[in-house]
Amino acid sequence: MPETLMSTYQRLPISFQRGQGAWLWDTDGRRYLDALCGIAVCGLGHAHPAVSTAICEQAGQLIHTSNLYGIPLQQRLGDRLTRISGMERAFFCNSGAEANEAAIKLARLQGNRNGIVNPSIVVMEQSFHGRTLATLSATGNRKVQAGFEPLVQGFIRVAYNDIDGLRAVAESSANIVAVMVEPIQGEGGINIPAPDYLNRLREICDAHDWLLILDEIQSGMARSGKMFACQHNGILPDVMTLAKGLGNGVPIGACLARGKAAELFAPGNHGSTFGGNPLACAAALAVIETIEKEQLAARAEALGIKLLEGLADRLQGLPGIEEIRGQGLLLAIELDRPCGALVQLGIDQGVLINVTAERVVRLLPPLIMSDQEADELIARLGMLLESFLA
Repeated sequence: MPETLMSTYQRLPISFQRGQGAWLWDTDGRRYLDALCGIAVCGLGHAHPAVSTAICEQAGQLIHTSNLYGIPLQQRLGDRLTRISGMERAFFCNSGAEANEAAIKLARLQGNRNGIVNPSIVVMEQSFHGRTLATLSATGNRKVQAGFEPLVQGFIRVAYNDIDGLRAVAESSANIVAVMVEPIQGEGGINIPAPDYLNRLREICDAHDWLLILDEIQSGMARSGKMFACQHNGILPDVMTLAKGLGNGVPIGACLARGKAAELFAPGNHGSTFGGNPLACAAALAVIETIEKEQLAARAEALGIKLLEGLADRLQGLPGIEEIRGQGLLLAIELDRPCGALVQLGIDQGVLINVTAERVVRLLPPLIMSDQEADELIARLGMLLESFLA
């Protein structure tokens, strides 16, 4: 039969039939330890009873009406998110890229209202913000952008974790309206900035009357060891974007805003047909309630430390290991060589991992992973890397 799917993915030769907690089973019945959880999406693991129950109950009542009408569950979710984040308003959509599109529109809207004809947003090298035309233009990865020129204008790029570079740009451009940054770069290789980086970004944005936009799509929802990664620094952004772990697999994104940014959108400025429908909001509310009830942010912090220490001990002295780093359950093992082959080798060994930035093994295990499963992950990764680097 002819292929009917567009060639947008270089898929691995495996398909999964069911999941439970930190494990997946393929169509042949083989079991895999999932250290990627759908690229930081299934933070509560697979088939979590609270999420499954919320989805089933809501599907039996009402799935969708559109945003032409009030959606009580959306209001509840907005109330819950703003309360735990310190933000004031929420816009709901279907993905991280859409949440970032909303953030970009907020920044441009403020710039134009302030008389800036060509408003610009400072973004970072090695960043990843999505694959829509605006978000791939904001992304600091030429591979993502290649072939889609002309790119959307209005983005100024500086090095990640480089405050001096940002100050230099501030002195040379009068059109800047915002800084958009990931608290921890995910796709770029789990790059963790200096402890005071976000605080200094906040100070610079305040001094220049810029919006600080934090892309918490991968780092949010307790993955970093706090509900939101910026809470490690005790700061509040003007705009925060969420997705991935918010719905534990049900597509939902959110753009949160406070202060002047929260008042920018008016009816007709932005919208979404599916965004924030009852089904997605029911799933997200179940996720938040579970994270809080089971204290999974603290669990992510403790489990991350256990994994970092265990991997450092297991891989000590192994040639080819450049660095083992992480915060919470955003973990990386950086090698001195390209290591994309490790993904298939991991599948062969019954463990699901990811390689990004060519040389970085990215680990995004679920927040509910047990100590025993963490020990098994360390053991399997140790054998895998010893074999690969031999």
